[in-house]
Amino acid sequence: MKKIYTIGALACLFSACKPSVNITTPPTAGEAVFTNYMAIGNSLTAGYADNSLYATGQINSYPQRLYEQFSLIQVHGARDKFYQPLLHSDMGYPGPRKVIGETYSFCNPLDSSIGAVDLPYFSQDVEDAKANNFPVGPNGQLNNIAVPGIRVADYPVMGYGFSNPYAARFYHNPAGGTPLDELKFRVDNLHPTFFTMWLGANDVLGYATAGGQGNGTMNALPAVLNYYSTNDITPRPVFENNYDTAVQLSISTGARGALINIPDIKSIPFFTTIPANGLFISRQSLADSLTAFYASRNYVFQLGYNYFIIEDNAGILRQAVPGELILLTTPMDSIKCRGWGSYLPIRKQYVLTTDEIQFIDNATARYNEIIANEAVRNNLTLVDMYAFMKTLPAGQVYNGITYNTQYITGQAWSLDGVHLTPRGYAIVANQIIDAINTKYHSTVTKIDVNKYNGILFP
Repeated sequence: MKKIYTIGALACLFSACKPSVNITTPPTAGEAVFTNYMAIGNSLTAGYADNSLYATGQINSYPQRLYEQFSLIQVHGARDKFYQPLLHSDMGYPGPRKVIGETYSFCNPLDSSIGAVDLPYFSQDVEDAKANNFPVGPNGQLNNIAVPGIRVADYPVMGYGFSNPYAARFYHNPAGGTPLDELKFRVDNLHPTFFTMWLGANDVLGYATAGGQGNGTMNALPAVLNYYSTNDITPRPVFENNYDTAVQLSISTGARGALINIPDIKSIPFFTTIPANGLFISRQSLADSLTAFYASRNYVFQLGYNYFIIEDNAGILRQAVPGELILLTTPMDSIKCRGWGSYLPIRKQYVLTTDEIQFIDNATARYNEIIANEAVRNNLTLVDMYAFMKTLPAGQVYNGITYNTQYITGQAWSLDGVHLTPRGYAIVANQIIDAINTKYHSTVTKIDVNKYNGILFP
């Protein structure tokens, strides 16, 4: 039997949504100068989406949206073009992007549903793997130097550009320099008058997406030299020192700018789509069987939704408790067909337990304190994305369409559950514009979010 679990809001995707953004005030730069805009960051700044990097995602990045709004300003507005290290296709780099397609159950091949699948017939464009094979501005300038996967912890790592395929595409000295060296080169090359910096999420996200299978105490030691394991949360002194160095390089030309803090990653679809109490029991005989199976632990199962059986970080089998999180990457066939979550535990690398969540919350709070202090100390805008993203689970309405954190139907997050859709990136751009306008007394025009795509369906 074929099941389609989508899409109450699907009609909005394909209907003409008339803009309701009315420009009543001419856009002005205020105290800022947007002439040369540079974007610094990681995958969220690069336009990464659907578990890959691809051309359309890059073109719909929030820095591209910001540049377009800055370019509407007559005096001190953005000039020339906005140069990004654009890929040549939408296949995905270095692996396939996710698309909506049909998925099948291992234990019942006739049972299918609609969900996220790898792009069929993927073949990497050989041109994309070539270094510096994309249009650039005068003197080879780039305006968006975001690198998917990069952490604040990585900024002093020698040869980082050689080890990260996204950086290797455009770093001027991938094998011999550090990300700090690259940042200095790009700042000296572009001489930015305004910049945005969204860094730090990966310093905690790697630990979270690994199911807490690393050191979450902020006391991790380097794996080698000054390189920290991607499964570890970055130590606070390392984060603070590297972040400050990056900020000082960014303002070395006298640029104004905006520092964007780290969202509460626990609220994104990657961690909320599969509920901890997602074990659905439809037969009393199965509930009785599981209750008998776990009689020694006094676990009682009933009809309806029950908490999954998990393996915690200590390797102990137990029932999940409220607030614990199951990762979107959990193999659903193992739950449906192999008894994971019931007779067998969901493996620990797919679970965030209460203690691991506490590590994540503590690190996020400490990092955001550092970012806020940097903004105050250097007279820069602070964009509180942490507070804003907290409002999205309840929904945000733009021109009559509601966006929230629901996987697929929420329209703001892409199919990997971590990164955003073009609409989601436009929403982010508007939050940055609000903060810029408040700080610099500018009147940068807001974006009509509904002009851009959410999740696309075949």
